[in-house]
Amino acid sequence: MPSASCDILLDDIEDIVSQEDSKPQDRHSSRRQVVPKVRRRHTQMFSEENGPPSDSTIPGIQKIWIRTWGCSHNNSDGEYMAGQLAAYGYKITENASDADLWLLNSCTVKNPAEDHFRNSIKKAQEENKKVVLAGCVPQAQPRQDYLKGLSIIGVQQIDRVVEVVEETIKGHSVRLLGQKKDNGKRLGGARLDLPKIRKNPLIEIISINTGCLNACTYCKTKHARGNLASYPIDELVDRAKQSFQEGVCEIWLTSEDTGAYGRDIGTDLPSLLWRLVEVIPEGAMLRLGMTNPPYILEHLEEMAKILNHPRVYSFLHIPVQSASDSVLMAMKREYCVADFRRVVDFLKEKVPGITIATDIICGFPGETDEDFQETVKLVEEYKFPSLFINQFYPRPGTPAAKLEQVPAQVKKQRTKDLSRVFHSYSPYDHKIGERQQVLVTEESFDSKFYVAHNRFYEQVLVPKNPPFLGKMVEVDIHESGKHFMKGQPVSDAKVFTPSISKPLAKGEVSGLAQEFRSRLGAASLMPHTSAASPRGALQGLHQDPALRVAVGLALLALLLAFFVKVYT
Repeated sequence: MPSASCDILLDDIEDIVSQEDSKPQDRHSSRRQVVPKVRRRHTQMFSEENGPPSDSTIPGIQKIWIRTWGCSHNNSDGEYMAGQLAAYGYKITENASDADLWLLNSCTVKNPAEDHFRNSIKKAQEENKKVVLAGCVPQAQPRQDYLKGLSIIGVQQIDRVVEVVEETIKGHSVRLLGQKKDNGKRLGGARLDLPKIRKNPLIEIISINTGCLNACTYCKTKHARGNLASYPIDELVDRAKQSFQEGVCEIWLTSEDTGAYGRDIGTDLPSLLWRLVEVIPEGAMLRLGMTNPPYILEHLEEMAKILNHPRVYSFLHIPVQSASDSVLMAMKREYCVADFRRVVDFLKEKVPGITIATDIICGFPGETDEDFQETVKLVEEYKFPSLFINQFYPRPGTPAAKLEQVPAQVKKQRTKDLSRVFHSYSPYDHKIGERQQVLVTEESFDSKFYVAHNRFYEQVLVPKNPPFLGKMVEVDIHESGKHFMKGQPVSDAKVFTPSISKPLAKGEVSGLAQEFRSRLGAASLMPHTSAASPRGALQGLHQDPALRVAVGLALLALLLAFFVKVYT
């Protein structure tokens, strides 16, 4: 039979204590004569110099090396991942051998890029580095044998890179490959206002959409990036404003197909561009990314007006891939050569001096000698100043990989023949003697010059004078090469500064409040720690004995206060 006390409703576990039970203070007074005996414990001590024990893993303090292959969209993803990791406390290093973890951001367009990616994984494993994989290769084929057991961050999950890196450092394998969705609708990807570290502090790369509307038979990128998903115009404009406030003077718009922008959200590319040019400071410039012919055809008139705008480069990248309609049909490119000609001819007429860049694939399955000669004639006619010639590589899982292939030697020969045609003309010789306004944005690969671009996005090399960097400079063209011109600054010309604020330092994190950015920068100067990071504080406990004592006393005081409150 249950006792009467069980019939009483208890509001709290403390109600079980009856009047007859001894109180905490009574028990304490009865034990005054008890002398506690201290139990010896084996403790592992480590000094500030030695750091934490070797088996201690504190994510957020390691050095990370990031390698990116491929397009500007991929480069933008790499910048965002670097920024988030740095904001969390990780140190981004340019020294691969010095890094604790390698973040490899891959490209799946061609076999050689994937070969480099695979070799880098092997090298990392040989050097006992932790590895996180990103980009289109693991997104498209995560079950490949050489990816087994490795952590993967999907192309739409880059805002969770810290989680993946953190778990990988702990020794776990994590794979995040899902799509970003809102009420079932696929989004363009991670937020645009995430922290990032620009490879070039003067240039902001903005992805306006991901995926495309095509189903090209040779394309592996579609398997990774999926169908078209566009960012809202307001978000893109806000990102551009933020970039200019951080000293950027040039913006690149990128995606798998900029021309298709907005078709999934009820808008279009011209609507976005007109909003963007409203916020571009005087002297700063906007560069459009690649667009396929079908979608730009609908907006030719508006695009011509935009490409004539003084703050937009008169430049457009329109891949033709082949000048044979039968090859284009086999590629499922959804346009014919006449469509490409119409776009190019219209823009050349309406935008005087415009630079048209294009791509060509040599040796696509089924391409005959006659098909190839049509392509050669197109290049000879238009003399494209910027031409990307690619030998066809069958990508696993694509329809084109199942077709009968053109012999390897024939593909190589056609690539050489088209390259010879491309190098047979000089696109800039007639510009010697011109006076041009150029925007200086970076250092040349050989470090001998600064690289600038005129309004047609033609490359102009100028003397390496530090005050020129990030400025609009007037130059006289005195020399030309196949891919560049050389300009001498006009002696009495004014140097114009387009940036509305001082550019961030190289390696500085974008998208953070100034106060936090300063703290992060100061912390990066401290050896082995980053007090601005959540994990940096943990490492500080390991390295500072006085700090450990202070924190321990504070915790003890909290515990005592808790028990006093409970038992009195």
